[in-house]
Amino acid sequence: MDETRVERILRAVECIPASEVATYGDLGKITDESPRVIGRVMATWGSNVPWWRVVNAKGQISGHFAQALPHWQAEDITVKEEAGAVALNKHRTELSVLQVAWYQAVADLTESSYCR
Repeated sequence: MDETRVERILRAVECIPASEVATYGDLGKITDESPRVIGRVMATWGSNVPWWRVVNAKGQISGHFAQALPHWQAEDITVKEEAGAVALNKHRTELSVLQVAWYQAVADLTESSYCR
């Protein structure tokens, strides 16, 4: 996968504020990528960004609940343990704010990275 595409996605994750989460779909809307691409990037390159802030549409994190739980607790993210999910209605980040932060975060990347 193109390094610039990966970097654009990882920078979007870095822009999610503490105590908030975004879904794969949310990040896809901002970066113009599919949720599956977001998931693949996170699985392959996401270990150095706040990966616990990226959840699926149900507020769940694939296969890493036990590792994510201490991060969520430290950030006061409400967890519905019986569902293995965070409270999306309470902690989902505002997409318009995230998008502005992301535009600023990717401003130094080449113009060609925006055109696929």
